[in-house]
Amino acid sequence: MFTGIVTDVGAVRSIEGDGDIRIAIDTIYDTSTIEIGASIACAGVCLTVVDKGQQWFSADVSRESLSVTNISGWSVGSLVNLERALKVGEELGGHIVTGHVDCVGRVTRLDAIDDSILLEILVPTDFGHFVVQKGSVTLDGVSLTVNKVADSDAGTTISLNLIPHTQEVTSFRASKLGDTVNVEFDILARYVSRLQEKG
Repeated sequence: MFTGIVTDVGAVRSIEGDGDIRIAIDTIYDTSTIEIGASIACAGVCLTVVDKGQQWFSADVSRESLSVTNISGWSVGSLVNLERALKVGEELGGHIVTGHVDCVGRVTRLDAIDDSILLEILVPTDFGHFVVQKGSVTLDGVSLTVNKVADSDAGTTISLNLIPHTQEVTSFRASKLGDTVNVEFDILARYVSRLQEKG
């Protein structure tokens, strides 16, 4: 379980394998405090630590995870938002995040407005009912508040605001039009949607 509050922006150190792959990520975390088998959210994807060294860790990524996230587009040097798992008693500063990606969205707008950035993400139509104005969504592991939602034939556009702090402490500082992002919708919205289907 995570909160969507990024605590490091790591960088891909190496990628090995074909099919299932192993990714090593550089980090500022004190890896002596990370157990093998621990969960770390990497760009919003919950991955299990399988190896580690001084200021780096490795995780295995299955073919299934590659098919439903943007990890297949990573290369050596790619920036990765990182968050260690939530511990009982810690502050829940964002919202409840599972690290299970729902879909991949695409950046369709990045406009500076004063010191902030207006970010728009297009997601497939099938996922539009999971997002609401002023609700929460997780993009590449970052908990963000939704400003507007607009449905169209092309999909659902989610509009968000990136304040200077968010720009500074996440990988969004390097974002560009056309980039893909891992999207996880609020778990409560998913449960409500399922209950309405059954109702």
